[in-house]
Amino acid sequence: MTLEETYQLGYVVKTHGLKGHVTAQFDADNAQAYKKLKTIYLTLKAAPANLVAYPVESVQIQPGEKGVLLKLRGIDRLEEAEPLRHASLFLPLQELPKLKADQFYFHDVIGFTVVDAVAGPLGTVENFFELPQQDVLAMRYQGQEVLIPVAGDIVTHADAATRQVFVNLPDGLLDVYLKPSDRAQDEAE
Repeated sequence: MTLEETYQLGYVVKTHGLKGHVTAQFDADNAQAYKKLKTIYLTLKAAPANLVAYPVESVQIQPGEKGVLLKLRGIDRLEEAEPLRHASLFLPLQELPKLKADQFYFHDVIGFTVVDAVAGPLGTVENFFELPQQDVLAMRYQGQEVLIPVAGDIVTHADAATRQVFVNLPDGLLDVYLKPSDRAQDEAE
């Protein structure tokens, strides 16, 4: 299994107790969907590019949070769990939960063309950033990186057949990125 064949589920936050449990943070809307994990892959500090498979003995979802208490087979003492601190957690791409027809995973639409309802084709999806306030889609438009908020009324849907992401950009959003700032205009004069 390679990193390209996986998606990052989350990371280990800290050890928990003396019997090898770890507290993990899952980057998932529904941590309950992962309650029956059988195997999880970790990248460790010693070899961050390599995935190490661990059978999962138990998963306890913390109520109302994304926090999860994990017990991995073969990790039975605090000293064995300590090297797992801050390890990233991965699962195979084929284990991603199924989405509704109008939903998509960010990694699925990298390289898709962004099409605005008014302006038409704009550019290509280059990346997504998960910011504290909201997620944003990054695309290149007229040589500038443009960040588009990922919200249901702005990013409406994706079409895998045509490799397009459809958006309804707020008035003036592109202008923010294309017009020189007042300071830049003052410096140019």
